[in-house]
Amino acid sequence: MDGFQLERERPQVKIKNLYQPLFALAFLFLFLVGVQGLSTGIKALGSGALESFMTAVQNPFMGLVTGILATTLVQSSSVTTSITVGMVASGVLPISTAIPIVMGANIGTTVTNTIASLAQIGQKREFRRAFAAATVHDFFNYLAVLVLLPFEIATGFLQKLSGSINNLLPTATSTLTYKSPIKVALKSSVKAIDETISIFGLDGTLKSSLLAAISAALIFFALMLIVKTMKGLLSFELESRIKKIFRRGKVGDFNSIGIGAGITVAVQSSSITTSIMVPMAATGLLNLRQIFPVTVGANIGTTVTALIASLALDGDGAMVARQIALVHLLFNLVAMIILYFPRKTRIYPMLLASKLAKTASRKKSLALLYVFSLFYGIPSSLVFFFG
Repeated sequence: MDGFQLERERPQVKIKNLYQPLFALAFLFLFLVGVQGLSTGIKALGSGALESFMTAVQNPFMGLVTGILATTLVQSSSVTTSITVGMVASGVLPISTAIPIVMGANIGTTVTNTIASLAQIGQKREFRRAFAAATVHDFFNYLAVLVLLPFEIATGFLQKLSGSINNLLPTATSTLTYKSPIKVALKSSVKAIDETISIFGLDGTLKSSLLAAISAALIFFALMLIVKTMKGLLSFELESRIKKIFRRGKVGDFNSIGIGAGITVAVQSSSITTSIMVPMAATGLLNLRQIFPVTVGANIGTTVTALIASLALDGDGAMVARQIALVHLLFNLVAMIILYFPRKTRIYPMLLASKLAKTASRKKSLALLYVFSLFYGIPSSLVFFFG
């Protein structure tokens, strides 16, 4: 009977595995519709409608705060960077203003695995290992911003480099007239949403605002569904596969970074990648030295979402949208080159995480204070000083 039941379940599993990638593609299309709709809605609003927002984030430190708080709120840097891509494409955000927002999103995304580590707070030894594994990501991303944001403000390095690379990449402009069927479908979908809003008698600023709001919500929910679908498809095997890889022996830094980037691209969430590491660290299966490069790789992998979002756009905004997506990628690559690969700088995030975890394991309230301060207290202080 059990054998018969098992045979009946196997085809169901295969069917489920067949449909999940199709669902993921459908949700990806909805995500791209959201990006296109957001850009369209913001363009229709005009420059005056968002003048107060622009004034607020013109200060790079306020842009940084916007990125941190937005990402901690939605628990996804992919949502923040994708919405930023849409706003850059619409002309509302210049590249120089969007860069600190992207950097802030990098910091905000680390809150998920740090909170996940608090689940072990009742077990001193396990919590110490888990908290160190989570906060090494925090320290790495904060140090990256502390080094690269002032340098960017002073030199415009990332903006210039991304612009140069962007100009070398092929554009949609060609001597041959070609209309991408995907972009045609995206524009038709946005038009359908726009026409549906018109049915209710809305027009002008209210109509454009509603289109932008619906599109932003579509980005959020589509990404959430993509993550859920891909997690359901892959997460059952992820932990066991990671365990097997590391049990085989020494895994090089490049391989570990590749593992982190690969998982993140597959599940479209760096939070899932880094959160998987936390229980592995708690049990002692992986140590901090093994986990650190995986989290660095997750930073690289999460930039793919913004690059995909930039591909949904065309016209004058397409080039600048792709440029801010490239900024996100370059920021994480440069951070890896200057903070991870040199052994003298690599030690600092691990040292800080280890010392904090040791102290927090003795005084649990410190862990809660750390989470509140890092993701809410420090951003609020920046608002007070620079707002």
